This record gives sequence, C-alpha cells and structure tokens, in this order.
Amino acid sequence: MHTRLLAGTSKGLIVLSNESGSWKIVKVFFEGLPVSMLYIDERTNTWWVGIGHRHWGEKLHFSTDDGMTWLESSTPSFKDYFFRPGMPATLKKLWVMQHAGTDKPGCLWLGTEPGGLFFSSDSGKSWQLTESLWNHPSRVDDKQWFGAGKDFPFIHSIVIDPRNSNHVFIGISCAGVFRTIDGGKNWQAKNKGLFATYLPNPSADVGHDPHKLLQCQARPDVIWQQNHCGIFRTEDAAENWVDVSGKNGFPSYGFALAIDNENPEVAWVIPAQSDEMRVPCDLRLTICKTTNGGSSWASVNAGLPASYSFDLVLRQAFDKSQKTLAFGTNNGNLYLSENDGESWQTISQNLATVNCIIFC
Repeated sequence: MHTRLLAGTSKGLIVLSNESGSWKIVKVFFEGLPVSMLYIDERTNTWWVGIGHRHWGEKLHFSTDDGMTWLESSTPSFKDYFFRPGMPATLKKLWVMQHAGTDKPGCLWLGTEPGGLFFSSDSGKSWQLTESLWNHPSRVDDKQWFGAGKDFPFIHSIVIDPRNSNHVFIGISCAGVFRTIDGGKNWQAKNKGLFATYLPNPSADVGHDPHKLLQCQARPDVIWQQNHCGIFRTEDAAENWVDVSGKNGFPSYGFALAIDNENPEVAWVIPAQSDEMRVPCDLRLTICKTTNGGSSWASVNAGLPASYSFDLVLRQAFDKSQKTLAFGTNNGNLYLSENDGESWQTISQNLATVNCIIFC
C-alpha cells in the first residue's frame, strides 16, 4: 500500500504522507515553480518532475532517493525541426513520461507540446524525437493535428501494452489515439467509433480530442478514454471505440479518469458541466463510477462539497492505488478516498492549482 502522495502544483511539488491514518504535508520541492509533469519509474523508483521555468523554459529533474536530492536531466530539443513549413518547432511543455517496458531498462517515452514524442535509451541522458510520428502525414496537416485550448497539439497519454512493449498507444489533443505495434517505427490512427462534434466530419480518422487514456493491466485490450465529446471504451485494443457516456443527462465532459487495473469493468470520472461551463454540474463536486463497463454510472458525493463548488480536475490530477483514490483541483483542494471512492475526505486546501498527482 502506498503511503505517500505527490502533488505537482503551479507553485511547487508537494509531498504528503499518511502518518497514523492522517495525510499531512511533509515536504515541498521546487517552491514557487510550476510543476507540469510527474512520473515515478517503478523499475528504479526514480522520481521525474517537469518544471516550466518562466525564464529558462521547460526543465526535467529527477531523484533516485525519494526527493532527498535532485539532479537536472537533459531536456528534449526540437532543434532543426519544423512544426509547419517555415515555422521552427520549440518545446512548449512537458506533459507525460512512461517507461518503455520492463524488458527495456533505461528506455523512456516522453510526450510534449507541440506534439513531439521523444525516446531515451539512456535513462534520460539524451532524447530523440520519434520522426516516424513527427513526419506522419496527418501531423503536418493543421486540419488534423491542432491545439485544443492551446496553440499547439500535445501528447498527454502514453500507454504501454504489458504483454508486448512494442505496442504503444498515445493520446493527442487534438489528433486522437495513435498506435504502434513495432516500437515506434510506424504509427496508425485508431479512432474508429469516436465522434468529434466540432469537426466538419465528426467521424474523421484524425482530429479527435482524447483528454486521458488508461489501459487495464489485467486485461490490456480494454482501454478507457475520457474524451472531449464523451467517455469511450474499447475491448479490442482500440480497433473499435464504444461510447459509454451515461445517458439521461449524465455529464460526459471532463478531463480526469481512473480505472481498476484488476477489473476491466470499473472506472471513475469527475465530470464538468460542459466545455463552455467548466464547473461541477449544479456546482456540486461529484465522482461518477461504473462497475459494468459503462453500461450505467452512479454518482458519489459523500464528503465532497455539496454546493457552490467551482473545482475543475485536470487530466493528470486523479490517481488510484488499490482501494485508495485521490484527486486535486484547479482551486488547490486535495480529496482522498480509502474505500474505492464510496466516500471522500479533504486532505489539503489552499494549495496552488493542482496539475498532477501520483501515489508512491
């Protein structure tokens, strides 16, 4: 059972510890600096943090001793690459990191804005842009890859098939889900069954906006997706997506997603009212849970603000460890459940915007 929770905020990295049943802040790292990315490589217990320095730009830091000491790693570079003809590409933000498989020690994937996927084979000492994806015909078309609330597209989700590390899925806003089955040499869009109401052709191959992708480790062909236009699920490794958004007025818009890695039927989302109205429905902060693959959803509010809540949960700010779930909000609140989301407690308030959290 994990007894620590890391929260990356717009003003530092917060470490909370469960001490005698009570969660308390015990450390603050990178005070005053915006943390854009958090990752823990369980192969080596290395903590990775992406920092957005206002003057120096994006930087990568890592610790191999639970945060006692930090070192700066090399940062991916778009030198000599162009986003569009005549427009040099520059690193805007570090979004997500994922190890490349237990059979590939030292190998890491890194997703960035403006839509570059980088690979390291030396534990982050150097990074190479995945040219097969960067040069994909759809990426150079601004009608297929484009910004979603940002000026540029960005890669925010990286999913490695535990059965075969050469099978990798990524989520791109906006472009959709892409998959490689040869370790990144070739990529295909995998968006059949998705619909994007903002596109001239809602069922286009490319141009979709997945907000978060997660894969069930016990049944890896099952992948969940919180999308701009609903909640989707696949049982055939993204060959076909099925809309599992709740009906009868259930809100389908949101960013955050958590799933059960043992039971492919169970997932949690934290909906917002709509794209235009990014607040909880009826200003009541609510978690929605399904136990039947999205056929039905139940709302849970016990312990959460029942009125006048303006909290939004960002895509990387929701995590699960066994029966414990936690999420942070744009208003600096942290909530935690120790019973699979049936009831919640406030564990911290008055933080800066929570961009990302992870149990460790």
